[in-house]
Amino acid sequence: MAREFSTVGVVGLGTMGAGIVEVFARNGIDVVAVEISAPALERGRATLKGSTDRAVAKGKLAEADRDALHERVHFAVGLDALHSVDLVIEAVPEHLDLKQRIFAELDRVCRPETILATNTSSLSVTEISVATSRPNQVIGIHFFNPAPVMKLVEVVRTVVTAPEVVADVEALCARLGKVDVTINDRAGFIANALLFGYLNHAVSMFESHYATREDIDAAMKLGCGLPMGPLALMDLIGLDTAYEILDTMYRRGGRDRRHAPVPLLKQMVTAGLLGRKSGRGFYTYERPGSPVVVPDGATPPATDAALADGARAIAKVGVVGSGTMATGIIEVFAKAGYEVVSVTRGMEKSAKVCEAVKTSLNKGVVRGKLTEADRDAALGRISWSATLDHLADVDLVVEAVVEELSVKKALFASLDEICKPGVVLATTTSSLPVIDVAMATQRPADVVGLHFFNPAPVMPLVEVVRTIRTSPEATATARAVCAALGKTGVVCGDRSGFIVNALLFPYLNDAVKMLEASYSTADDIDHAMKLGCGYPMGPFELLDVVGLDVSLAIQRELYLELREPGFAPAPLLEHLVTAGYLGRKTRRGFRDHSHR
Repeated sequence: MAREFSTVGVVGLGTMGAGIVEVFARNGIDVVAVEISAPALERGRATLKGSTDRAVAKGKLAEADRDALHERVHFAVGLDALHSVDLVIEAVPEHLDLKQRIFAELDRVCRPETILATNTSSLSVTEISVATSRPNQVIGIHFFNPAPVMKLVEVVRTVVTAPEVVADVEALCARLGKVDVTINDRAGFIANALLFGYLNHAVSMFESHYATREDIDAAMKLGCGLPMGPLALMDLIGLDTAYEILDTMYRRGGRDRRHAPVPLLKQMVTAGLLGRKSGRGFYTYERPGSPVVVPDGATPPATDAALADGARAIAKVGVVGSGTMATGIIEVFAKAGYEVVSVTRGMEKSAKVCEAVKTSLNKGVVRGKLTEADRDAALGRISWSATLDHLADVDLVVEAVVEELSVKKALFASLDEICKPGVVLATTTSSLPVIDVAMATQRPADVVGLHFFNPAPVMPLVEVVRTIRTSPEATATARAVCAALGKTGVVCGDRSGFIVNALLFPYLNDAVKMLEASYSTADDIDHAMKLGCGYPMGPFELLDVVGLDVSLAIQRELYLELREPGFAPAPLLEHLVTAGYLGRKTRRGFRDHSHR
C-alpha cells in the first residue's frame, strides 16, 4: 500500500511554489506554505488568492471550494514550521548552493520518515540529496508551469532513491490527477532537455538577424501548431531562468554546444530584460508581469504599408508539378481569385491533377467551406497544359516538382528562356539551397523560395526565402502574394531547413537519441512533450506521420550545412530507415501501426 500523505510542506512561494500549494490544497491535502520573510510570504499568499479568484471568475472553481482550499493552507516564515509534515517540496530559485542549504536544514527539522522533494527543472537531484543524511528519501517532483493546469509531473529518482519512495510519489501524482513519467537523474530530464536546445537555437536565429522575432514565433505556431512561439515562450519562462537552465544543462549534459547559452541571452539578463516579469524581453509588455505585448522600436510596420513597398502586380500564376503539393497550390491560388496555368509532364498527369483539384473543391462544398458558385469560379480560372511555353505571359511561376536539384535547375533554366522579364520565379523546395536554383537562370534577383506546408489549402504558413541575390521587390511581391492568399508569409534567409525545419528536426533527432540511450520510453517522451509543453503531437507520433526517411533526409541536410556535432542524425533513426520502418506509410516506424 502506498503511503497516505495528509500534510505537505512547500518551500518558496513564487509562481511555481504558489501553484504547487494550490494543486495540493485543491485535492484535499493540508499544506504548510513557507517563505524566508513576511513580505515574501504575503506575495505568495496574494499569488494563491489571485489564481483561485480567477478560477472562480471563470467558473472553474466554486466559491465554497475556494474558501475550503484556503483553509487547508497554513502560511509560515521559516523552515521550522515543517517539523511534522509527511512530504516537503522545495521550489526556490535554481541555485545549487541555495537548495543544498535548504535540504540540510530540512534534514534537521523534519521527521526521519519525511520525504524531501525538489521541484528543480535542471539541477542534479543527486547533488541536492547528498546535503542530507537521508539521500534515499530525496526525490525530484518536477511540476510544469502553471502547476494547477499542466497535467505532467516528472518524477526523478536518483541511484539511491528508495523504490518505495518512488512508488509513494507516483501514487500521490495519481491522487492529484496528474500524469507522471518516472525517469533517472539527468540534465534537463525529458521536457527541458528537448525544449531548451530548441529555444536556444531560436534565440541564435534571432541574434544573427536570420529572421524577425515575429516571423520566428509565427513560423513555429502556424507551421507546427505549437501553443507559443519560442521567443514569446522564453519571455514567459524568464530569460534569467532560461539562462540558468541552459548553463546547467551545458555543464551537466556533456557540454553540448547547443545548450551553451547564446551570448545575446546573457547580455539581456545582465541588462535586466528578463521577459514578462520585467516588462521587457524579446518583446515589450504593457507593464511588468503583464502578458499584453505593446509595439516597440522593433515592431514591423502595418502589413499593408510593408507589402505595398515595391511589390509587383500579380494577376496570372503558373504552377509546375503534378504531386500533392502542386495540386494544393493550384487550388489555393484559384480560390484566391488568380488566373492559374497548371503545367505537368503530359496530359494524362494534367487530367489527374484536374481530378484531384475538383475532388478537393467538392469536399469544401460538402463541408460548407465553399459555395457551388465559388467552386465553379475557381475551376473556371484554371487552364491545364503539358507544355512550359504556356507560361510565357504569367506574372509568377511556382515550381513544385520533385526534390532533386538537377531537375529543378533544368526547369528554371527553361523558365528563364520562356518567361517575360520581371516575372517572379518561386521554388517550393523545403531542403535544397534556393541560390543553386536561382543561379541556373540569368535573373537570380527574381528568384525566391515559397515554401508552402502540406496540405497547402489548410496550412496557414508560407516561408518566403530570399537568397543573397533576391531583390527587395521580389521579396515584397512574394509577401504580398502570401497576404492575398490569406496566408502568413514569414521571411528568412536561404539556409538549410529555413525556420520551421531547422528548429523542428534537431528537436525530433534529440528525442530519438534520448530513446536510443534507454533514458525513457517513446510513450513517456511523447507524454512529456504533449502534457508538459502543450505540443499537439509527441516527437515519435510526429516522426511516424512525417516519415522517418523524410526526417532523416532533412536532418542530414542540416548536419551537412551547419556541421554541428549535435545535429548528426541519431543512429537509431538511420537503422529504422535502413530496415524499411518508415512510419505510418509502411505501417511500422517507432510504433507498430499495422492494427490501426
